[in-house]
Order: sequence, then structure tokens, then C-alpha cells
Amino acid sequence: MPDDKSQSGGQDRKRISLSQEYEVRDWAKKFNVTPEQLEAAVRAVGNDAAAVEEHLKGTR
Repeated sequence: MPDDKSQSGGQDRKRISLSQEYEVRDWAKKFNVTPEQLEAAVRAVGNDAAAVEEHLKGTR
């Protein structure tokens, strides 16, 4: 199900959706990783942005 762009904020900003190409691109840029590295991190720790960030910091 696509994101409802009129309902953005709060929870939406704390989760990473791998099904949304723009989210993968934007989060990868934010964390300075490739989309593939981001996807691997999400698969390893789930879609919580803080958990993904911590995971990526630990793998560098």
C-alpha cells in the first residue's frame, strides 16, 4: 500500500519503507550508504530508522 502523502509526519519519519524508491534513495543518502547497504541493514534490524542508523554505524 503506498504512503498517504497527506498523512506524513511522526511515525512515518521513524520508519524506512523499502517498497518506496524515494525513501530508499533519501535514507541511503542521509546515512551515506548505498541503497543495497540500506536494504541489508533494514533486513537485519527492521525498519526503525534509529536501529538502522546504529547498525550502519557499527558496520563501518
